Amino acid sequence: MTLILIAHRILIGAAVGFGAFYAVWEARAYRETADSTHLLIAVVSGLVTLLLAYYLKNLKRFVG
Repeated sequence: MTLILIAHRILIGAAVGFGAFYAVWEARAYRETADSTHLLIAVVSGLVTLLLAYYLKNLKRFVG
């Protein structure tokens, strides 16, 4: 594996970790305030995080 792919995996992994943290953060904010904006942000960031995790798991298929 080339150095650029290793760096890419590290960065995408960090994005997955941050995305999961942020989705939980927004879900907790929704529970406290009942503001639907927090719920929408939590759902969208959760979906983006899942897509990034799928991409990271199947990186060889995407890169070639």
